[in-house]
Amino acid sequence: MISPDAIRGYIDLIVLSLLSTSPSYAYELAKTITEVGEYTIKQTTLYSALKRLEAAGLVASYAGTSDSGKPRTYYRLTDDGAAHLSEKLDEWEDTKSLIDRFAARATSL
Repeated sequence: MISPDAIRGYIDLIVLSLLSTSPSYAYELAKTITEVGEYTIKQTTLYSALKRLEAAGLVASYAGTSDSGKPRTYYRLTDDGAAHLSEKLDEWEDTKSLIDRFAARATSL
């Protein structure tokens, strides 16, 4: 199980990556995060991330209606958000590589 502390710095990356495939609303994002990542995100954490990303111009919100007919606030990735996501994915690969090197050292002892 992944602790909230371990994932905290990657919430924006997770949200941006999901929005890169299609616009979505908060409940649907939370559900997908749980299904794909086996990690349950708190609603307050998700909404804070969406508001932060929107304030930074990385996502944009708009009113829409879900398949069930309920009004929803949808979020979509902006062009700046797509560029930011690309940078963050490169950064993640570098981070993962660094941690993998240290983990390999620890397991070889």
